[in-house]
Amino acid sequence: MLNRRRIDLILEKEIIEAMGCTEPAAAALAGAKAAELFGMEPESGVAVVSPNMMKNAMSVTIPNSALHGIEAAVSLGIAIRDSSAGLSVLSTVTDKERAKATLFPLEVRIDESAPSLYVKVTVYGSGHSASAVISGEHDRFTSLELDGRMLSEVPMFFPECRSFSEDDFLGTLTISDVLEYASALSPVIVDLLTKAVDENMAISKAGLSGDWGLSVGKIMDGLISSEPKTLDEAMRKAAASAAAGSDARMAGSALPVMINSGSGNQGITVTVPVSVVASYLGKSLSEMIGAVAISELVGIILTSHKDRLSALCGAFTASIGTACAYAYLLGGDAEVLDATINNMVGNLSGIICDGAKDTCALKIYSSLIAASVAVELALVGKRAGREAGIVGDDSLSSINHLTRISHEGMEQTNRTILQIMLEKGK
Repeated sequence: MLNRRRIDLILEKEIIEAMGCTEPAAAALAGAKAAELFGMEPESGVAVVSPNMMKNAMSVTIPNSALHGIEAAVSLGIAIRDSSAGLSVLSTVTDKERAKATLFPLEVRIDESAPSLYVKVTVYGSGHSASAVISGEHDRFTSLELDGRMLSEVPMFFPECRSFSEDDFLGTLTISDVLEYASALSPVIVDLLTKAVDENMAISKAGLSGDWGLSVGKIMDGLISSEPKTLDEAMRKAAASAAAGSDARMAGSALPVMINSGSGNQGITVTVPVSVVASYLGKSLSEMIGAVAISELVGIILTSHKDRLSALCGAFTASIGTACAYAYLLGGDAEVLDATINNMVGNLSGIICDGAKDTCALKIYSSLIAASVAVELALVGKRAGREAGIVGDDSLSSINHLTRISHEGMEQTNRTILQIMLEKGK
């Protein structure tokens, strides 16, 4: 029997509100907690981060500032000294805090052996120290210390549900399970998904109306009539709308985003396009939310295979979830969704993650256009098969092969990406 309660808990834990890119937010949160524990004005600090944390925070604009990078994010958190807002810690930065952060002496080190998602912040002053470690999940404290003494862990996640990186439950879910779950959602999950759509549509609209970053969404949306006349136009408008949300978010918009798997861009990708296409198809609110449940859950399942931070672009894996939602809205069954996933894996599997920055909007747009192609092929019985490169007999096999590419094949790719980015910054 499908364990609906367990899936509910996972969605409640993974679909949460965050301000700005989640890697700088996590770094700021660790800094805020360390300073909060310290209890007085720190004199200096050290941040130790994983290569992926450094990469993902390097180029993105931090909300309520014109700053970039781990050093700025941690320093802002230390200046704020209040972790109660969680991943929205940067939502209330003041001019005084910005000034303090700019002058704060902080050393940043990269730990090659650290887990993919890892940041440790230690602050010092008057012979005392305090440190906070976030690891595995963007808002999960795994270690808190005061003067070298370990404090009781203060977890910021649902205790009934372990981190999906520690739990193989998601790996047991099939496409049929996902469809069954979406067919009867609890009122709590309906409310959660409705909020996710509403908040993410708000930042999409901001991106469409302003000039943010590369303005990918605004420019591509301008090539389509305001009311799409065909399904193809609706899917292109959906891709543009999601890209617009990323445009605004990567350029430092202070609007919140409901994230998926620790990523705001992924959260936008699995909600905004589904809402746009559902509206074009004349679907009810219930049908649209059911489709969003599919995209959200498939996105989380895929991230549980590849890790939250890796060399494989999250816009691509999130778009696989969106493609499944499209297939559902268009009347596809489990077999069509399975074919859709195979078609996606057969197309953009090599798309790399080179950190959070303005070109994320480009990757979201391209991945969502690929999603529309994958669905259209699947609906007429066309699917990539095992003879096609890394594609497997079915979606599960394809996902397993994609996991191997991410874990085994792209480790050196990830190191090379970071090295290029660090060399550019010199």
